[in-house]
Amino acid sequence: MIELFSADTPNGKKISIMLEEIEFDYKVTNISLSANDQLKPEFKKISPFGKIPVIKDHGNNETIFESGAILIYLGEKSKKFYDEKDKLVINQWLMAQMGLVGPMIGQHHQFHHYNPGKSEFGENRYFEISKRIYKDLDERLGESKYLAGGNYTIADIATWPWIARHNWHDIGLKNYKNLCKWFETISERPAVIKGYKFMDSGAEIPKP
Repeated sequence: MIELFSADTPNGKKISIMLEEIEFDYKVTNISLSANDQLKPEFKKISPFGKIPVIKDHGNNETIFESGAILIYLGEKSKKFYDEKDKLVINQWLMAQMGLVGPMIGQHHQFHHYNPGKSEFGENRYFEISKRIYKDLDERLGESKYLAGGNYTIADIATWPWIARHNWHDIGLKNYKNLCKWFETISERPAVIKGYKFMDSGAEIPKP
C-alpha cells in the first residue's frame, strides 16, 4: 500500500496519475495548503522543505519526497514507464519539467491567475517564458510522439498536469498543434482521467 500525502495541484496529480497507471493500491492523505499543513513539524519530518507530494511505501517503510524522485521510484518499482534503455533521455525531459516547466509556469500562475495587476513585470516575464515553454515543447513533439521518444513515460506524466492548466495560461493550446495533440492523446488515458480526479471526483480535464 502506498500512502500519498498531497494536495490538488499539478505536482500532486503527477503521482496520482502514475499510481493509477501502474495500478498500485494507494490511499490519499490530504495536506491542506491553505491551512499550512505542509509546514507543520510532523509533515516536515517526511518533507524537509514542506512541499507536496510525498509518498510512504508501507510495504517497505520507505518515504520519498520530491515528485520527480517519486516518479523514478515508482517507475523502477513497477518496471513501467521508465525503461532501462531509455533512462538517459527520460531523465533529461523529467528534469526539464522539474527545473523549468513546473517552476516557470507556476510563477505564471502566481502573477497571471492568482494576483493579476500586482506586478506588470512579473506578469509579462512569466507569460513570455511560459509561451516559450509551449513553443519548445511543441517543437519537441513535432519530432517525437512523446517527450522522451516513441513511448509514454514518466516524463510525460510529470509534464502533462502543468499543461492541463492551459485554461489559466491564456496562451492558446490550440495554437501549438503538436503539443495540443499530445495533450489530447494523454487526456484520453483512463488512468489519467481517474488520477486527475483524485481529490475531486467531479473534476473534468479542460479541453483545448
